[in-house]
Amino acid sequence: MFYHIALEHEILLHPRYFGPQLYETVKQKLYTEVEGTCTGKYGFVIAVTTIDNIGAGIVLPGQGFVVYPVKYKAIVFRPFKGEVLDAIVMQVNKVGIFADIGPLSCFISHHSIPADMQFCPTTNPPCYKSNNEDVVIHSGDEIRLKIVGTRVDASGIFAIGTLMDDYLGLYSFLFVILRREKIPMKRTN
Repeated sequence: MFYHIALEHEILLHPRYFGPQLYETVKQKLYTEVEGTCTGKYGFVIAVTTIDNIGAGIVLPGQGFVVYPVKYKAIVFRPFKGEVLDAIVMQVNKVGIFADIGPLSCFISHHSIPADMQFCPTTNPPCYKSNNEDVVIHSGDEIRLKIVGTRVDASGIFAIGTLMDDYLGLYSFLFVILRREKIPMKRTN
């Protein structure tokens, strides 16, 4: 899920940047240090939207460096158990499917893939095929999955997913089914 939240960060600035472009330098350094990072508490920081306040700098004694406290708002991506998301298949092997949901890596065990789908190692690239071969999932395909669990550590988030629920699986195949049933389909990410 995406959220727009208020965050804080401290920017450490070398004395060579002191001058008329000081605040622009602090802003640029904030963007480079924060965007694309992940915290266990808030998730992946996608983009800084506004910088609310750049506080007064505090000189570090004996060093000359200055620390600027910055308050800003950012869009963050934090996945939760039970959430249904669209993903890109990155790798298929006999133990399951590895997929990327933007910056999030997700693993789908072969136990969480429908029983009518079998791993086919002889095809190039390897894939999971349904018994009647109308559904084939291989790397590069777009799938819809459900998050069944997440592991959060200091530098990242990893998810475990499943395809064993209604309207989950190969995205192009789901589109055909939903069109046949006249159900509107919306992308989730």
